Amino acid sequence: MTRRAHVQLFDDWAERYDQSVCSDDGFPHDGYDQVLEKIVHLAAAEPCWRVLDLGVGTGNLAERFVALGCTVWGVDFSSKMLEKARAKLPQARFVQVDLLGDWPGELDRQFDCIVSSYALHHFDLPTKLDLLQRLVRHYLAADGRIIVGDIAYPTVQIRERERQRGDWDEDEYYWAADETLVACRETGLCQVRASF
Repeated sequence: MTRRAHVQLFDDWAERYDQSVCSDDGFPHDGYDQVLEKIVHLAAAEPCWRVLDLGVGTGNLAERFVALGCTVWGVDFSSKMLEKARAKLPQARFVQVDLLGDWPGELDRQFDCIVSSYALHHFDLPTKLDLLQRLVRHYLAADGRIIVGDIAYPTVQIRERERQRGDWDEDEYYWAADETLVACRETGLCQVRASF
């Protein structure tokens, strides 16, 4: 799928996004609220923290950090998703940006916590790792943390077995904890932990 088609897909989905992810109709959004809660729990954010939400969508995860008193920035490539997020969270700051492209100067700051939910599975593992390294080098405070909640499998073998069963989007790159942990250690992202 082209980048333009991908953006259009999410623009078209924005109006019904919240209903579809909260429906618990099965894969891929089973347990959506629990994933967001787990991210918030692992972040252990404190009031006044600066939090960056990657692939913010309509602001469902960002909303939880705003409620904790954090200063929240959200980035997304979909203008329609960002419209929904702005309406939901006028106190947060939102920027339309491609995660893999150049970021505007207004994001040139350090964040206490960088979070993401259901966004990074759109990139293959090397691209994910490049993005994480870029975040650590340029955007994460020295004692900050990155928390990602996404579609993942414990092992490559289990992921492959599920792919063989069908109902699989070939344009998506679901995480496998075993390969991700090894790759993160090899690239210096050695504090990575997997939680299911």
